[in-house]
Amino acid sequence: MTWKSGILVLLALLAGLAVVFRIATRVPEPPAHQAFINGDVITLDGENRVVEALFVRGDRIELAGSTDEIMALVTDETEVIDLRGRTLLPGFVDAHGHFPGSGMAALGADVTSPPVGTVETVEQAIEKLREAAATHPDGWVMGMGYDDTLLAEKRHLNRDDLDKVSLDRPVGVSHVSGHMIAVNSKALEVLGITAETADPPGGVIQRRPGSQEPNGVLDETARDSAMAALMDLSLGQIFSLTKRAALDYASHGVTTAQSGGMDAGLLKALLLFSNWGVVPQRLVLFPFFSMEGEAILSGEFDLASYEGDKVIMPAVKLVADGSIQGYTGYLGEPYHVPYRGDSSYRGYPALDRETLFEQVQALHSAGYQLAIHGNGDAAIEDILDAFEAAQARHPVADPRMILIHAQMAREDQVARMKALGVTPSFFSAHTYYWGDRHREIFMGPERAANMSPARWAQQYGVRFSSHMDTPVTPMRPLQAAWSMVHRLSYGGVVVGEAQRIEVMDALRAVTIDPAWQVFQEDNRGSLEPGKYADLVVLSGNPLDDPMAMRELSVERTVVGGVTIYRRR
Repeated sequence: MTWKSGILVLLALLAGLAVVFRIATRVPEPPAHQAFINGDVITLDGENRVVEALFVRGDRIELAGSTDEIMALVTDETEVIDLRGRTLLPGFVDAHGHFPGSGMAALGADVTSPPVGTVETVEQAIEKLREAAATHPDGWVMGMGYDDTLLAEKRHLNRDDLDKVSLDRPVGVSHVSGHMIAVNSKALEVLGITAETADPPGGVIQRRPGSQEPNGVLDETARDSAMAALMDLSLGQIFSLTKRAALDYASHGVTTAQSGGMDAGLLKALLLFSNWGVVPQRLVLFPFFSMEGEAILSGEFDLASYEGDKVIMPAVKLVADGSIQGYTGYLGEPYHVPYRGDSSYRGYPALDRETLFEQVQALHSAGYQLAIHGNGDAAIEDILDAFEAAQARHPVADPRMILIHAQMAREDQVARMKALGVTPSFFSAHTYYWGDRHREIFMGPERAANMSPARWAQQYGVRFSSHMDTPVTPMRPLQAAWSMVHRLSYGGVVVGEAQRIEVMDALRAVTIDPAWQVFQEDNRGSLEPGKYADLVVLSGNPLDDPMAMRELSVERTVVGGVTIYRRR
């Protein structure tokens, strides 16, 4: 074979592979028409109408009405889906999470404790990590989700524990809050963290008692280098975890997923996977200011260039403090049970007040929507002050600044949100997963009763959403809604009865309201003519038995008229 004929063969092979790739990654087309009939169709429109049926033409909703009205539109080309009394809702919109983080379990060990996982002791966590090390023999040994307050030993994992997993490979295990990480001695060596390493601004390197020697636990910004090393993944690894996360989200009715804080590398990968159809959901992406801020403000990082048919990038993410259950949330009054015996300890800000003001001002004046993480009321006060100052200098009529979590927002702060055009996204399921410990350890009964204060938001006319912060907790939109309605803890205690809201309002908080927060209310979030046919079919009606709402199964998930999940 001559070199010319060899090139021709290679070109033919590449052309064939390109055709196969286009076929494999081709995004499915929706049916010409679909009619969903004989069900409870909860539209979540402006009147919260509940009707019997829905007609879809292509990727858009055409009509919601009675079964007779919808059947009048049916032709030979129409696919008719008989709901048989089941319930049709708008697809769930993830108000705040870290897609595709739930797929990380494909690359490491799940060391979460009940009610999420099974790990109850330090030794069980170590054994899970050993299994992960054997399954993934190269690079870092990863673990996700340990909770010091739920382990029998009531302490963090530390370098000595993780040295039992490996002395030769770095080991890193993220805390359930996502705001700290435990690493072994090899990881500290790789990261260059020693007794002489100073705490970074907004972070703490925890030390062994009576020593400056790191104990392996890295809080807030001190964990950044470890997290960067853990997330230094190949495209193939990102593909695997993204595919897993997309299926997980689809099986729970999520039609719009959010990645609320990421760098340019992951942004590019998700845009690619969206275009290939690996991620069938719509995506809302927030870049981290801490990672991409300079490039964003200089114009080098153009948010619009990362958008696609199903991808938007509406806001930039800032982090003002940490996690209440990690004792890094920044409070106005001390923690209920003193941290390490310090009765004056209130946590600390991730950004000092001056820096927060500067960053908020720079982004706001440049025309960017802001999404700012704030858990403690002191952090929330700083956020509101910074945004008020930015609005005074550059007024925006409808800014929709998203205050992520707003967990310990006081009533006066909720009132300020209304005046400033701030919209909170509550991590409402905290009342279930951590409600008992907030009452007993972190906040005490009085403050815990007003965590995630949805009822105050309603009283002051503040529009809000609810999220699961996945992978901090599993992607379960019905759990988020259930928690807003009942506010029951894992231990069966009502955490703040006065902050309960009605079922319909809770359903809006996981559909139309998060769509509104990112300026997408005209195309998704409710079942109205002209909007995307993003739908979820549930096994029953959450309005009929609110207590059983989170037990309902997702029967079908539809994005743009295309079924992306169907229960077998």
